[in-house]
Amino acid sequence: MPYPTSSSTSNQPLANPVSVIGPHFCAPYPVDLLITGKVLSVTGKFFVTDINGNILFQVKEKSVSLRGRQVLLDRAGNPIVTLKQKAMSLHDRCQVFKGDSTDASDLLFSVRRPAMFQLRSKLDVFLANNTMEEVCDFTVKESWLGRSCVIYAGESSAIVAQKHEKQTVDKSMVTVYPNIDYAFIAALFMIVDALEYTGGGGGGGE
Repeated sequence: MPYPTSSSTSNQPLANPVSVIGPHFCAPYPVDLLITGKVLSVTGKFFVTDINGNILFQVKEKSVSLRGRQVLLDRAGNPIVTLKQKAMSLHDRCQVFKGDSTDASDLLFSVRRPAMFQLRSKLDVFLANNTMEEVCDFTVKESWLGRSCVIYAGESSAIVAQKHEKQTVDKSMVTVYPNIDYAFIAALFMIVDALEYTGGGGGGGE
């Protein structure tokens, strides 16, 4: 997936829709999401709403740990993706599958922390067809203590989504740029949240 490279941040939307989970989750305009809750908290409540408070996605409750399985449901309660984390010696990897499956044939994308110890929290995202994983398809970068977070296309400066300064401890506003799969973005922030909870992100400086 080729992306333009630039030394400055680009706010221009990508020309072609980027569909990872489903094309019906791509809008030709910016989509604001309100993320509430913590994935691995005592209650396990984590849900995503639009600006009017309508639930778009939520994590299936009674999930014990990201190292097991986490299922993201749509507004009707249907599973859209299942997240499964694999512990590695130098990297943590989370695999995301279609629906409630964990079969390799249903893999949608993987998220990997490039280094166990780093000054700034960074995650590399690889789509399922990027089997060589030499260059990531998306990059997630968090600011100090995870107060804000930006998702870029590949290693470029083209922004596809960003989380603004947290409104409260467990509530954040996310803007998804035009033509970007907002269900995919919701799943990415679910992973970011879980890694923060387990000490895997947001603890460094820029």
